[in-house]
Amino acid sequence: MSGTPRYRFAPSPTGFFHVGGARTALFNWALARSTGGTFVLRIEDTDEARNQPEWTQGIIDSLAWIGISADDPHFEGPLFQSAYADAHLAAAQRLVESGHAYFCDMTPDDIRARAEEEDVAGYAGWSRDRGLGPGPGHVLRFRVPDGVTVVRDQVRGDVEFDNAVIEDFVLLRGNGTPVFMLANVVDDAEMGITDVVRAEEHLPNTPKQQMIWEALGHAAPVWAHVPVLVNEQRKKLSKRRDKVALEQYREEGILADAMVNYLMTLGWTMPGAEEAATEIFPWSDMESAFRLEDVNLSPAFFDIKKLLSFNGEYIRQLSVDELVAACDPWLPGEWDRTRFAEIAPHIQQRLNTLADAPGVVDFLFLPDPEFDEASWDKTMTTEYAEPLLADAITAYDGVSEGDWQHEHLKATLEDVMVRYDLKLGKAQAPVRVAVTGRTVGPPLFEALEVMGREESLRRMRVAHSRMATGEPPG
Repeated sequence: MSGTPRYRFAPSPTGFFHVGGARTALFNWALARSTGGTFVLRIEDTDEARNQPEWTQGIIDSLAWIGISADDPHFEGPLFQSAYADAHLAAAQRLVESGHAYFCDMTPDDIRARAEEEDVAGYAGWSRDRGLGPGPGHVLRFRVPDGVTVVRDQVRGDVEFDNAVIEDFVLLRGNGTPVFMLANVVDDAEMGITDVVRAEEHLPNTPKQQMIWEALGHAAPVWAHVPVLVNEQRKKLSKRRDKVALEQYREEGILADAMVNYLMTLGWTMPGAEEAATEIFPWSDMESAFRLEDVNLSPAFFDIKKLLSFNGEYIRQLSVDELVAACDPWLPGEWDRTRFAEIAPHIQQRLNTLADAPGVVDFLFLPDPEFDEASWDKTMTTEYAEPLLADAITAYDGVSEGDWQHEHLKATLEDVMVRYDLKLGKAQAPVRVAVTGRTVGPPLFEALEVMGREESLRRMRVAHSRMATGEPPG
């Protein structure tokens, strides 16, 4: 094929959008844009029993989230496989007329019985020369030629398939509907697809599809089969076993740019990444550098911990205004956004996802802290906690509203802690638990500043009263 490259991404709308599909789509998108070609979105919607309109919209929305936009001049679609049903049947008829396909009335039971009788594996072309025509229960089979089929793959090199071990495969079912193998080839031919970049699980189908391409009088597209994604047990990611839905990661607060960057590293390494000692790169750089020849052959480990690390890096690159806006969907509607904006810069280093934000700062928006019993028992029962908190209250009571700034608040507690021969980490723990209810959270003194003088002191006094009377947290 010649002319402008045309790549395609052809998902089935039968469920949530798989992260493996997203990675394949991004590879195709990078190639289409960097070559001045076209990315064709084809929805393979012929499985009427499983297809749902919301899944189709989910594919479109998910692609848009990772930057593959229908508004881009390199984007075409969505096109729908069901619209090409007549072309599928016309192609089947041409294959019959050219002698590349024939009808077969043998049932699966017939085939098993004949195979056992002749001691062969599977169907052995028994209907090839029977001259059957179409009829109820008659399938249409492709007449596999002798010899070897060579698939020239941009990732894997030349892959040879012995045609002798490929049985005459079905093109039309007994009810006259086309199978994936035929429909896929006809769709690609009708849409002018020049390059097929997909997961390696499709490689066994490729010699059959190449035979169909050639039998229909077309040159096969450029093939490229990229490694599948696996989990930590090195098993292929499964919808039943693993967290694979792109929508779920989005809902949990993964940034689109972080997801895109991470997915691009699965099976491919950005040139210069080792020298730069980072895998964090903008899309524009990855798009221009991506080459199929550089894709690895080995399965790629989808490491959720690494994805979270990427996401944390991207969160830290946001401006304060961007961070506040990004976190907004995860914040309860009644929360004061102005107050959140004040604390946001101080939690930015602690967030791995946007969904983490409410849990880090919720104490600021509650009438009283919700005490974590383990934090209370660990911190507030030490021999120094009660007197230190009492001294801290006294010291902070002497700080004016105008001086209620985090630098001054830190210096004030440092003056107190010298009496107890403690380091700052231990000295601030009773104050932190009294004010926030737990031992971890945003920087203490910045949190006190945002909370304000009166509320901070009130919480300290309540906690100290409980310590003095032995009242458990509640």
